[in-house]
Amino acid sequence: MTRVSENKEKVRTTIDRVAPSRDKYIRQSRHYYRNLVRFYRFNIPVNSRVLEIGCGTGYLLNEVKPAYGVGIDISGEMVRIASEKYPHLKFYQQDAESLDLNEKFDYIIISDTLGYLEDIQKAFISLKSVCTPQTRIIINYHNFFWEPFLSLAQKLNLKMPHKRLNWLNRADVENLLDIEGYDVIKTGKRYLMPMYIPLISWFFNKYLAYLPLLNSLCLTGYIIARLPENRPADNTDFSVSVIIPARNEEGNIEDAVRRIPDMGSHTEIIFVEGGSSDGTLNEIKRVCEKWQGIKDVKNFVQTGKGKGDAVRLGFENAKGDILMILDADLTVPPEDLPKFYNALATGRGEYINGTRLVYPMEDEAMRTLNMMGNKFFSVMFSWLLSQRIKDTLCGTKVLTASNYHKLKANRSYFGDFDPFGDFDLIFGSAKLNLKLVEVPIRYRARKYGDTNISRFSHGWLLLKMVFYAMNKIKFVN
Repeated sequence: MTRVSENKEKVRTTIDRVAPSRDKYIRQSRHYYRNLVRFYRFNIPVNSRVLEIGCGTGYLLNEVKPAYGVGIDISGEMVRIASEKYPHLKFYQQDAESLDLNEKFDYIIISDTLGYLEDIQKAFISLKSVCTPQTRIIINYHNFFWEPFLSLAQKLNLKMPHKRLNWLNRADVENLLDIEGYDVIKTGKRYLMPMYIPLISWFFNKYLAYLPLLNSLCLTGYIIARLPENRPADNTDFSVSVIIPARNEEGNIEDAVRRIPDMGSHTEIIFVEGGSSDGTLNEIKRVCEKWQGIKDVKNFVQTGKGKGDAVRLGFENAKGDILMILDADLTVPPEDLPKFYNALATGRGEYINGTRLVYPMEDEAMRTLNMMGNKFFSVMFSWLLSQRIKDTLCGTKVLTASNYHKLKANRSYFGDFDPFGDFDLIFGSAKLNLKLVEVPIRYRARKYGDTNISRFSHGWLLLKMVFYAMNKIKFVN
């Protein structure tokens, strides 16, 4: 028997021996497992197709309430117990390094399992057989800082005995994922106080755990990744809908149509007029008639209020595979839209956000207070989303229609709180764990009309949204 086989056999034998006590250890550490379940329920919608690698007796897989759930474990005894407890789920005795499952899943859970694998890279290779570009792989692992405490808990019979083969940190796992072509979407740490003390544990784990310095001491690290689909640049695999909310933008309408380039297999332009006091609506109608047969231009009139309502109306009537938002003030040049198309259509990202804060701006393009506000929200949102975002308020945002409809179906989690539409899309994409990519653009000063944004009243509203989102995204323990 090779050394690799010997190591695996030792792991399998150890896990088989403790399998009958597995649920007892879960009950002993129920505070930890309840916290873990909340994390996975936040990231995995009910009724998804879920695979768990190293499923044990099936507790976590059952708790995320899949429509179709499969668990695999190297331990035959764990699989036997899991199958008896949860007959509505499927369990197989398999090695993660050589999966034999002829099916695809929406989510893959790897919870406290990497340390028991002999060859993690080989396991990541094997995972590709059950992934699509939409699959999300969610990994959690223990912080090496806690190793002495976990070893002591094991000796005191407070934690399940195990045969750990390796101990990886975040950088190690990210490196292995990168080698095998996976994209890391999010990383983070959570769960600061494993010992249950009423109120105190709740406060530490819900709030203090996310503060700088203290966060590095958390017990649990996590990584969310995907296997992207790579396509060539400038492909014609997708059709495009460009949504242009327009209020008091009469002088920009025809220029927008003229300057928007053809993208993908077909490009449609949808104006949504929002109660203008100038001649914007009549101008839209004139332009639609003039360009009929040359470009696919449509128009709709808002019954509600706000840019967010206009964007939703446009999205609901769009026919394209890819949905784009372009502000009618044309401060983001329409000629830059192919950059957004390529970022999405090549598989580089799933939620594409413009950023105005890279290249120098034209004079008067953004006032000083606006610039300061944007930088403040950049820091706050990068922390909130666990993904880097430099410019939260750029009006140009792009995602697929299929992901928008997933976001819409999940909108009740946040509620109808955003009149701008920007944060509805940002928060919703974060909840779906979409890969966020930012495209730098050269921000121009508007040539016609005045901004519809009030720096102070809208700034205060945005600040309230940040605090609202903290409890919905960050503080979910």
